[in-house]
Amino acid sequence: MLEQLITYLRPKALGKKSFAKGENLFHQDDPVRTLFLVTSGCVNLVRYQADGSPTVLQRSTPGTVLAEASVFSQWYHCDAVAAIATEALLVPIGEVRQLLEHDAAFATAWMAHLSRELQRARKRSEIASLRTVGARLEAWIVWNDGVLPGKGEWKRLADEIGVSAEALYRELSRRRRPSRSG
Repeated sequence: MLEQLITYLRPKALGKKSFAKGENLFHQDDPVRTLFLVTSGCVNLVRYQADGSPTVLQRSTPGTVLAEASVFSQWYHCDAVAAIATEALLVPIGEVRQLLEHDAAFATAWMAHLSRELQRARKRSEIASLRTVGARLEAWIVWNDGVLPGKGEWKRLADEIGVSAEALYRELSRRRRPSRSG
């Protein structure tokens, strides 16, 4: 269904823009003028806590819509930071709102997309509520058909389940060691 949304939105794009690693696509409290379709790279939606520590609210990878919850907001509620070199199509927010108001098929696809995103957010929230790294990892594995990502993706997995990379590496190492019972 996301492909259907992108098919609608791609022709409305003003163009494509490149962002260097660490560059902001937008900042919290910037006015919402653009919807971003990530075509390459990775963008994190980040909100900073009172102590300055970041919380990743969304990780947008190629083929995803960034900050879709901002479509009806006046201002962005967080920062969007390129995690790696990234390219995105820029669609004027007015064009998105026009499609939602005047194209029932697009509006239906948009609602289905938002429903799936809500389900993913609830899964992330449930994982974050678990106390141990092992419990969080186990829940993530269950929800992802029992398959761990490749070694090069473990840092991303750690971020996704809300633990340090080191804690995840220790848990994965513990799981690989043979049991000494018996």
